[in-house]
Amino acid sequence: MTYSGQVTVGGPADVHELKDLMITKIAVGPMDNNAYLLRCRATDEQLLIDAANDAHTLLGMIGDDGIASVVTTHRHGDHWQALAEVVAATGARTYAGRDDADGIPVPTDVLVDDGDTIRVGRVELTARHLVGHTPGSIALVYDDPHGHPHVFTGDCLFPGGVGNTHKDPKAFASLIHDVETKIFDVLPDETWVYPGHGNDTTLGAERPHLPEWHARGW
Repeated sequence: MTYSGQVTVGGPADVHELKDLMITKIAVGPMDNNAYLLRCRATDEQLLIDAANDAHTLLGMIGDDGIASVVTTHRHGDHWQALAEVVAATGARTYAGRDDADGIPVPTDVLVDDGDTIRVGRVELTARHLVGHTPGSIALVYDDPHGHPHVFTGDCLFPGGVGNTHKDPKAFASLIHDVETKIFDVLPDETWVYPGHGNDTTLGAERPHLPEWHARGW
């Protein structure tokens, strides 16, 4: 089956099969949050991005193999509603951006800074600190050695624009600067984008619209 990235709450997960990594996407909760389960194909170790809601569904997706770690992309409550239950059930290590950890009510085992490496089995993810949606939001970049990069953007980048900065000009300026310099300027058009809500996109689909985003200020 071809991966589309189109999922709905209560519906099935969608699986993106890469040579070294399996990416399973599912939608959960009243705000249609995306959660992503990453599985190293060499070791079968698993990592969850955003235990957003509905622990029962997430644990069913995780299965009997459990997870080694959970990364929370940012501190907003819709991204960690199931975190405590998932961690209790799996014993997973918790990761979050250093400047957002205080806003997450489950202790963060590993504070993440820009450029840090987070591993799932033999696969390496690079954290990028993107300031504006929250002070400590992080994106995770997987630079696939067999293909194009993949980036999990949380609520910092979506199809059609950057994340909500609540009409704060300074926050918007910060977020679009970080998204441009740390994502668009260093990754190719083929880069696949997995956001915190809604459908996926690519950097190539979004890049032509950057001037529009600057002009509108959100």
